[in-house]
Amino acid sequence: MALKVRFAAEKLQKTGTLVLLIAQDEKWSTFAKAVDKETGGHLTRAAKAVDFTGKRDKSVEITAPDKTDLRKIILFGTGEISKLDSYQCELIGGAIAGKLSATKISSASIATDLVGKCDLSSADIAAFVGSGARLRTYDFDQYKTKGTTAKKDKFTSLSVLTSAATAARKSYADLEAIATGVHMARDLVNEPANILTPPEFAARAKALTKLGVKVQILSEKQMEKLGMGSLLSVGQGSKHPSSLAIMQWEGGPKTQKPIAFVGKGVTFDTGGISLKPGANMWDMKGDMGGAACVTGLMAAIAGRKAKANVVGVIGLVENMPDSNATRPGDVVTSMSGQTIAVLNTDAEGRLVLADALWYTQKKFKPQFMINLATLTGAILVALGSEYAGLFSNNDELSERLYDLGQKTGEKVWRLPLEKAYDKLIDSDIADMKNIGGRFAGSITAGQFLQRHVNDTPWAHLDIAGTAMGSPKTAINTSWSSGWGVRLLDRLVAEHYEK
Repeated sequence: MALKVRFAAEKLQKTGTLVLLIAQDEKWSTFAKAVDKETGGHLTRAAKAVDFTGKRDKSVEITAPDKTDLRKIILFGTGEISKLDSYQCELIGGAIAGKLSATKISSASIATDLVGKCDLSSADIAAFVGSGARLRTYDFDQYKTKGTTAKKDKFTSLSVLTSAATAARKSYADLEAIATGVHMARDLVNEPANILTPPEFAARAKALTKLGVKVQILSEKQMEKLGMGSLLSVGQGSKHPSSLAIMQWEGGPKTQKPIAFVGKGVTFDTGGISLKPGANMWDMKGDMGGAACVTGLMAAIAGRKAKANVVGVIGLVENMPDSNATRPGDVVTSMSGQTIAVLNTDAEGRLVLADALWYTQKKFKPQFMINLATLTGAILVALGSEYAGLFSNNDELSERLYDLGQKTGEKVWRLPLEKAYDKLIDSDIADMKNIGGRFAGSITAGQFLQRHVNDTPWAHLDIAGTAMGSPKTAINTSWSSGWGVRLLDRLVAEHYEK
């Protein structure tokens, strides 16, 4: 059950739990002072006793505070108010939600007004704190039959108290849509592969029609007619048919060119005939993290009714090793007409994206394309799980992604693309091969994709280290992070809406 967040004027409730935000070494807000007075100075005495000064994430819990019927009051430090931005407020909201969830209470209030200079308004602080709490309170336990937390013990209701409740409520509406998109992406990656087959994924994308998204699903026969031999070669060993899902949100002027996001959707990757080692192969249920992000992003875009024209395209396949599977050494022909020697069937994501990217740039002629894929283990070696790899043919797009990555905490780091690397994927018997050798594996994968975008401004995000099994944060404790939805939604909102 999703956390319900509401906004209200500052008022001391009679029962339950109240959290007061306290900025480091700043004066307490008018409401915090009033609550302290109501308790006969109990809060200031407790803070002084433990030398609480409002340092970031430090807290003081006052159980059964004097002269009230409250269960507890928590003083929670925000750190220096001058350093607060939207992401830091979300982290604070997430940290508080985590703390409250651990106490097995169903509802609580947070008073978010602060005293001091800050780039954010009181309404913004309240909205982003609420957003962080919403992002944090995610779980994926529907397949458990024992040991689950009882519904009555789950944290399901939060009141955010602020003097700017009306404005905060308005700001939060968009943030709630984004959080819903993030949770959708997490759900898709967390789903086991026997449930989330390519047809099931396509059905879930189709469900976005309820939000006003136009969705078209291309069948294998339709893709064959289009010449998508590269994409189709990946799924031909699976009993589940492959498909291409095209999602369109038309919120901008009819004359505006769309912007496009393309996702790799390998619902399970055994490696095919080039079989992966058995250890930890289970996590390849998450090899559709790029498609999950694109789908969650389209839900967010539609949910907040973005004033932009946005296209999402996801290639949905399952890579299995049966008698009909692609063999190492086979040559396939992509939609672009270029031939590919498939030297390793475990380098399959680029084969899916090659046709998806070509179709997108040819069909929609977008302002730009960004593709996302859990593409290479090499990106983990290079960047770990803190940054996604960024490869691009466009400096402006790259700079925007980097800057917004810093603002949202979904960070990217640009790596090179150039002809010196391009020659590593030249083939003796075809136009290219799908692997480039031991070195620069993430770069040669990017070079491969670049051959299928023509002159369209384009960026490739390798999210193998960030989409699944990434470090836990205050706004995500799930194996699946939903990485990319917040970053790309901010890109659309700040640069492409009219």
